[in-house]
Amino acid sequence: MLRHTCRRVIVSTGLVESETTYGITSLTRDLAGPKLVERFWRGHWTIENRLHYVRDETLCEDGCQVHTGTAPQVLATLRNGILSLLRYHGWSNIAEANRRYAAGPQKALQLLGGFTT
Repeated sequence: MLRHTCRRVIVSTGLVESETTYGITSLTRDLAGPKLVERFWRGHWTIENRLHYVRDETLCEDGCQVHTGTAPQVLATLRNGILSLLRYHGWSNIAEANRRYAAGPQKALQLLGGFTT
């Protein structure tokens, strides 16, 4: 079993928070060194922060009322495609990109290529 403790300071209050999480690996003790395990942990949170959090919060996936048939999978595929397209065009702040393209739908169509108004 692996243990990881993360400490962070909340800038607005100066309060220090500490969180301990645990993990299980099939790697031997020799292979599961601190640097490798830390890389795995950071890799997990990179995916969580760049994909799942954006889909849940920015694209409101959890609040979606579509639950039947293949529609949820289709919408998830569209959301992933939108995220990939925005990141390909250099956007790191997806909420900002949404605001920009919502204000000018013709610019959003231009992201797809070949569409002009």
